[in-house]
Amino acid sequence: MAYPNLLFVFGDQWRAQACGYAGDPNVRTPHIDVFARQSVNLRNAVSGYPVCSPYRASLLTGQYPLTHGMIVNDQRIAGNPICFADALNDAGYDTAYIGKWHVHGPKRSVFIEPQYRRGFKHWRGFECTHSYNESYYYADTPEKLRWDGYDAEAQAGAACRYLRERAGQAEPFALFLSWGPPHDPYQTAPERFRALYRAEDIQLRPNVPEEAAERARETLAGYYAHCGALDEYFGALLAELERAGLAENTIVVFTSDHGDMHGSHGLWMKQWPHEESIRVPFLLRWPAGLGDTARELKAPVNSPDIMPSLLGLCGAPIPDTVEGCDFSPILRGEAEVDDGDAYLACFVPFHQMTYSNGGRDYRGLRTERYTYVRDHAGPWLLFDNETDPYQLNNLAGDADLCAEFEEKLQRKLKKLNDPFAQGSELLRKYNVRLNEEGDVFYEW
Repeated sequence: MAYPNLLFVFGDQWRAQACGYAGDPNVRTPHIDVFARQSVNLRNAVSGYPVCSPYRASLLTGQYPLTHGMIVNDQRIAGNPICFADALNDAGYDTAYIGKWHVHGPKRSVFIEPQYRRGFKHWRGFECTHSYNESYYYADTPEKLRWDGYDAEAQAGAACRYLRERAGQAEPFALFLSWGPPHDPYQTAPERFRALYRAEDIQLRPNVPEEAAERARETLAGYYAHCGALDEYFGALLAELERAGLAENTIVVFTSDHGDMHGSHGLWMKQWPHEESIRVPFLLRWPAGLGDTARELKAPVNSPDIMPSLLGLCGAPIPDTVEGCDFSPILRGEAEVDDGDAYLACFVPFHQMTYSNGGRDYRGLRTERYTYVRDHAGPWLLFDNETDPYQLNNLAGDADLCAEFEEKLQRKLKKLNDPFAQGSELLRKYNVRLNEEGDVFYEW
């Protein structure tokens, strides 16, 4: 079989629970739901450090944050790892990136020169923006270009054009499409999608306390509008693959960089170790290699595992600099799933999760069944996600169970050379620049 193509599509802050196929009673995602019925569902996929830049650096390098150096947003990848596009280029792929980048440092509107694109050849990218209706990007020159209208739709259009250009080409391709929504601001999706969701109609998760309910319904109405828009554009991408005759031998991934709390446990946005923050959708379809019948992979898959697993499926060599696990034999059905665990971390809380807002440095594990998290003082959270999916019963008072997980966590920390240092120490070590308020520095 020829090398498969790769289409990797991810939104920003799209939690695993916010899809129709996942049981959300509010959101309309018909195209993703059909796709899920044709895909492997990595149902326990997690964003081990649920923050934008650290996830993206792990995606691109296959490394954990203490290695690639992206311990907060708006930094740069440390060292000189062989990145995802580098490995694909070496295997003969044409590589392309469209959309949000967010691994180039604190200046969010800067032109990203080709040597900083980590191997991607075709480029329609930008560092970071959340102004989805007045959004700019760059191609191969410093000329500032503007996406037409709602940027996610325009980016999907650019991706469709790229797919049309690849039809009939002998060289395989790998296209990464990175959307900014459904990340806030939530009320900025096109009006025809916002009209579908009224705050008063939103059904909340049982772990949203009453005092957070009104705000949660308001934010979720806009959030779901973004999700509905992206679902339509994802459907257009799949249709373009079919028209171009590329669908059979293209690995298509739909996922996200992290989730969004939306008032669950009275918390907001990301960084938290709860399910709404760490768990992400991860659907993978490859008819020629895996068939088109839906099945589930229950093993926890973490952000650094994505690069080696997809390289493994593509038949491309996995660089020695990669730290994540290659799940491709399991995805192919050639190996059994063991009782693994995904490493969770917050190295230093920032923005909405500052120490003054209840944030804390933490380390933890997400297994197929449990979530265990500790801070510097000791066990903080322990949930049985099988019997308590909304994490309403904290078992951190169970000394025996905590001791069992603490032993596993300590082995994981040793393996990853993580001394669980104070966040302030890590900020100094990685030369993270702070603003006058003591938060992570960036500028538009």
